[in-house]
Amino acid sequence: MMIDLYPAGSRPSRKAPPQWFTGDVWLDPIIDAPAPARVSALRVSFAPSARTAWHSHPLGQTLQVISGLGLIALRDEAPRQMRPGDTIWIPPGVEHWHGAAPDTAMVHLAIQEGLDGSAAEWLEHVSDTDYLRPTKSD
Repeated sequence: MMIDLYPAGSRPSRKAPPQWFTGDVWLDPIIDAPAPARVSALRVSFAPSARTAWHSHPLGQTLQVISGLGLIALRDEAPRQMRPGDTIWIPPGVEHWHGAAPDTAMVHLAIQEGLDGSAAEWLEHVSDTDYLRPTKSD
């Protein structure tokens, strides 16, 4: 049995695809496990105001905030703030978006599993109206 060790800096950062993100977002791979495993994980760095498009995950998603101040929202709900150390679980099939606050960058780990070769269903971009809604208090 052999393990894979990826030395730091051996896999380049890549710019997030503009069809799925608004603003400057960088993706750093952590793992895209081979079958029969199906977990994938990324370190995602959002510039201020950058965010994902609306999307859902067939088997859910976990976010772990590393730094900065972020926002997350479900369809038809006000955004909630995410802070370093926060862990967020988004259940399967739930439409949501996440990203940085308007004036603060944010970095999180995104962990999800694929089903039938897909880990996300991407939808339309988040409007400025939805993004700038006042945040919901916890």
